[in-house]
Amino acid sequence: MSKCLGCVAILISFFQIQAQTTMPLYEGEIPNSRSSIDQENPVFNSDGILTIYKVSRPTLTIFLPPKEKATGAAVIICPGGSYSYLAAAHEGTDVARQFASSGIAAFVLKYRIPDSSTMINKEVGPLQDAQRAILVLRSRASEWGIDPGRIGIMGFSAGGHLASTAGTHFNKNYIDNPNHINLRPDFMILIYPVISFTQSIRHQGSTQNLLGADSSPEKIKEFSNEMQVTDQTPPAFLVHAKDDNVVPYANSVEFVKALQMHQIPVELYTYDQGGHGFGLNNKTSTRHWMDACILWLTNEHFLK
Repeated sequence: MSKCLGCVAILISFFQIQAQTTMPLYEGEIPNSRSSIDQENPVFNSDGILTIYKVSRPTLTIFLPPKEKATGAAVIICPGGSYSYLAAAHEGTDVARQFASSGIAAFVLKYRIPDSSTMINKEVGPLQDAQRAILVLRSRASEWGIDPGRIGIMGFSAGGHLASTAGTHFNKNYIDNPNHINLRPDFMILIYPVISFTQSIRHQGSTQNLLGADSSPEKIKEFSNEMQVTDQTPPAFLVHAKDDNVVPYANSVEFVKALQMHQIPVELYTYDQGGHGFGLNNKTSTRHWMDACILWLTNEHFLK
């Protein structure tokens, strides 16, 4: 009988984590937006991975842990996709469920894809959405049982560029913020991230999709986040495979160097193999970066 009760408890916990709510990111008008038809297009690629193209109506999907497991910490997750699409499942909802099972509230950000036909200034559209997500979480922290001082942001690939941009550009409000809510994430988790737009190590597609083909040296510097680190940049946990031939491993190395120069706590978790885009599970290794990430969050006192 006790075994059956244990199974029931596991099932209840599973369905609590699975239960989710998706909400519009903005109430009313979306800033920096042109009047346009919603052409959002979800597609399963040849590997069976869900990708979403032409996002112009951003949302947050909420994954709250069971109350008895909740740590009070929260993370906003930005899927990758070269600023061309969103890898919504294996770099979004799958990761959110894993965090929720560890007691961390997770919020998948479906951010706008840079597109001059849907936004006035495409280079700041995704950053506006990231800042808005931080504002929403801090504004509604008590409702969701989270600590407003333990809200992090996470990103994969180009989503890692967005997350690191939010972590290095927080002193400027790109959205309306009448209550002067702190837009600085408390920590960053960056998985095979695009960090730099400099010629030698950049990911060409992400650079071009965000800034355009003829971006100026000033814009390249502004959005090369290893150049934007200060003493106030939040701590970071990074994951990268050394054989990544899409986003060079040097992106993570250069960001770590910049953080260390400013004495910001940082850990770089590496794989010798695995390439790019492996999501939660690098099939070339029995080691799981998520375990190391949870340990890092604990050691940095973001989990209680």
